[in-house]
Amino acid sequence: PGAWCGAGLALSPLDNAMEGGAQQSSLWEPPGPGGMEQDGVPGERDGGEGPPEVKRSQPLFIHSSSRQPPEEEPRASSLPTIPNPFPELCSPSNSPILSSPALGQGSPREGVSHVVKVFGEDGACRSLEVSAGTTARQLCETLVRRMRALQDHSWALVELHQHLALERCLEDHESVVEVQSSWPPGADSRFVFRKNFAKYELFKSNASLFPEVMVSSCLEANKSMAHSELIQNFLNSGSCPEVQGFLQLREAGRKVWKRFHFSLRRSGLYYSTKGTSKDPRHLQYFADLTESNIYYVTQGKKHYGTPTEFGFCIKPYKVRSGVKGLKLLCSEDEQSRSCWMAAFRLFKYGMQLYRNYQQAQVRLSQPPWIGPTPLRSVSDNALVAMDFSGCTGRVIENPSEVLTVALEEAQAWRKKTTHRYSLPAACQSSPLSAGEPGRAEEGSLPRAGAPPKSDAHLSPAIHRTQPWFHGRISREDTQQLIGRQGLVDGVFLVRESQRNPKGFVLSLCHLQRVKHYLILPSEEEGRLYFTMDDGQTRFADLIQLVEFHQINRGILPCKLRHYCTCVAL
Repeated sequence: PGAWCGAGLALSPLDNAMEGGAQQSSLWEPPGPGGMEQDGVPGERDGGEGPPEVKRSQPLFIHSSSRQPPEEEPRASSLPTIPNPFPELCSPSNSPILSSPALGQGSPREGVSHVVKVFGEDGACRSLEVSAGTTARQLCETLVRRMRALQDHSWALVELHQHLALERCLEDHESVVEVQSSWPPGADSRFVFRKNFAKYELFKSNASLFPEVMVSSCLEANKSMAHSELIQNFLNSGSCPEVQGFLQLREAGRKVWKRFHFSLRRSGLYYSTKGTSKDPRHLQYFADLTESNIYYVTQGKKHYGTPTEFGFCIKPYKVRSGVKGLKLLCSEDEQSRSCWMAAFRLFKYGMQLYRNYQQAQVRLSQPPWIGPTPLRSVSDNALVAMDFSGCTGRVIENPSEVLTVALEEAQAWRKKTTHRYSLPAACQSSPLSAGEPGRAEEGSLPRAGAPPKSDAHLSPAIHRTQPWFHGRISREDTQQLIGRQGLVDGVFLVRESQRNPKGFVLSLCHLQRVKHYLILPSEEEGRLYFTMDDGQTRFADLIQLVEFHQINRGILPCKLRHYCTCVAL
């Protein structure tokens, strides 16, 4: 017992070493090569002897951070190769820590969902959850399916900066999430889903889009080729012709506009400081189009004091917010601006733009469903053609008879619908509206217990269900709507006339200008007709008038090709 108490009260040098090591165990670092000893305890690499033999009653301290000898450490080459199940955690570029918003805005990570808000032209908004690689074309197809709209390549996603009065149409291959991530936080920027018939017009009517005056240098270098053939060769190769012309340029930091002669070459956009001189001494490099986006200026005179309404802007990627850094330009007419915008798109995207157009044409030729041809269900296979014209129904087994019956039924329904909707409208001078209740005019459809005046309301109301009818909108709003959806030949809409309360107006785009044609009602033998040429060509209703001019030009400068429509998300 005396020895035990002595051992408990008197600490040996080894006990002092163990106590000091226990106090410093949390701060102890492994010694490097040739390191010093810790608190008198001999290291394992100094060649000294191990600790002396101690009694069983004394505790033995074990260093928690002691390292194994090098010969005992496992080598990486001796371990079996195991694939890393979480490679994104080892990549600095995809690391969730290094890509946090606190360290700056990085590129969108793959596999992470993002919320994108899309607005319609009526101001309604719809939020969609998309992946980082979702393109503008994929998002448009999703919206078309949800709205059950007609699929075509004219649907577009427009990037709109309201505070800057700038907008541009996203290309089909552009990433929606990347574009959204480039917006400054809190900015009044949004995506708008609408039609854009001028999206691929440069591949259809290229000769009119690139006037000979603006591509004269290319024509001089290729005198043996015609104008249309030369432009088509450029488009097929995905290259841009050399475009030149006068533009108004706003000086940086000032509201002064000056007129310069610009040239778009393979090396970039230049302007001449001395007239139209092409001398390298007089050419000044203006902008790098590959590191910029091109926008239309929607309200140039109000925001920037542009000389005309045909302004556009070159916005570098590094310019995130504010007017500073924007390169504002203004052309003399719409044809010149369209030529410059088309040339900038070809210069920046090249062959990718032509591939987008080819893929759009392929999608139009494919069935409306996506993926392989869907299989018919059991209920679809059980469907048969039936004839209910007699007292009892019968199954039509002959395929030829099925087709004949379908055609006859369609013609009968069309004739019945046309006859019903061609009834005269309710007007004060119409004999039908002044008739006695319950009395039907010859050739009309009598309705039991209802005056013919009730049927007369069907004629002026049927066109209101058509997508090309826009009701009572002003002339200015009409021109803005057609301009937003593309100044392409044949874009049209029908609206109510503001000057004539009984008339309508057909607004049509031709040669990048909007023209308006008055549609007046005329009455003959108690029936109401609509005409645009003083009664020489008469139509029973507005639907018949539009369908006729979609096939025949008539008095119009071109056929009706595309109708303007405002979608509701």
